[in-house]
Amino acid sequence: MMYAILLLVMVLALLALRQNIIVVLLASAAYVHLVWGDGYLEYLAEDIWISLDNALLLAIPMFLLAGSIMTRGSIAQRLIDLAISVTRPIPGGLAVATILSCAIFAAISGSSPVTLLAVGTILYPALLENGYSKRFALGALTSGGTLGIIIPPSIPLILYGIVNEKSIADLFLAGIIPGIMIAAVLAGYSYWTNRNMPSEPFDLAEFRTALKRGGWSALLPVILLGGIYSGYFSATEAAAVALVYALFVEIVIHRELRPIDFYHTAVETAKLLGMLFPIVAVALSLKTILTIEEIPDQLATWITTITTNKIAFLLAVNLLLLVVGCLFDVISAILILGPLLLVPAMAYGIDPIHFGVIMVINLEIGFLTPPLGLNLIVAMTAFRENFLEICRAVLPFIALILAVLMVVTFVPDTALFFIR
Repeated sequence: MMYAILLLVMVLALLALRQNIIVVLLASAAYVHLVWGDGYLEYLAEDIWISLDNALLLAIPMFLLAGSIMTRGSIAQRLIDLAISVTRPIPGGLAVATILSCAIFAAISGSSPVTLLAVGTILYPALLENGYSKRFALGALTSGGTLGIIIPPSIPLILYGIVNEKSIADLFLAGIIPGIMIAAVLAGYSYWTNRNMPSEPFDLAEFRTALKRGGWSALLPVILLGGIYSGYFSATEAAAVALVYALFVEIVIHRELRPIDFYHTAVETAKLLGMLFPIVAVALSLKTILTIEEIPDQLATWITTITTNKIAFLLAVNLLLLVVGCLFDVISAILILGPLLLVPAMAYGIDPIHFGVIMVINLEIGFLTPPLGLNLIVAMTAFRENFLEICRAVLPFIALILAVLMVVTFVPDTALFFIR
């Protein structure tokens, strides 16, 4: 116990000194190897190398690159036009179209910041020009962007599956209903808040034009998810299909992505991966030594001595993850806490796939909470608005996502229905 307390103190001290998360993880891994392991740091480097020798990791750069290509091209605009043409007859239709656009683009890009930037840069000025309040526009776009981390294909779900050795296809299936629930609740709130806004008649010609322009783009999530769940290709192969399809649509069909644009997009994605993959490698090596030394099992035993109540455990985990989401980025939180919390969760009879969805939704809310909410920071930069104003704007949306989280937490079939 003393060694564990010292590890916690060291981690907190490094975070207080504003050290990069990779420094915190390396120091933690070295400490665990020296104290609980065999005492040889050479094995740490070996574990890092072995951790990266994983074909599933290939899905991450390909999904990220595909999302960046679609952001730089015209896919986002075409999908938004399609959503607007469908929701035009609804009072507050542009508000509902905002949430639908975020949900559709999230199902393509798999990334929350990419979704926020792609949809937000187009719809934020449109919402203001059409009389919607600035606070609603900020809240809807900042919150709608978070759908990218729960609606499959989701990079956080991929990382959870890798670090805990669970089926990514099952995790994608488990994310469908919760993702639809969150999108539906946010869309319903958007309609209710703006129900007094004027509506327009449905324009069949406009819909046909939007469908013709955006049909190729809208087919991508159908191809990806249909291919995965029908068994035609794995999650990694789906990422390759997404990348090739995005390039084909933008270069051959839309003809709006030049070779120089692809070059810049690839460089930007490589820079992002240069920051991401070292974190993943060290976190996976730390998970390896913790598993070998049975640290998660000891933690599970200790927790079950405190309470045998499953509901109390779930409430405590949700509270912990909400706090962690305020302080850590979603990737670091999944890589560090995923292996530690999964074993105790399974000791309470919680399905590991269900637990993964609970964890990702909690951390999704973390995207919207200060001081380190990523979507808050991205929105502040993209929309050039005050940080505090954005925080106030997302409050009702956070409450709605929290309500969905409680339903998903205590009704496992919301996540496991398709799997079962």
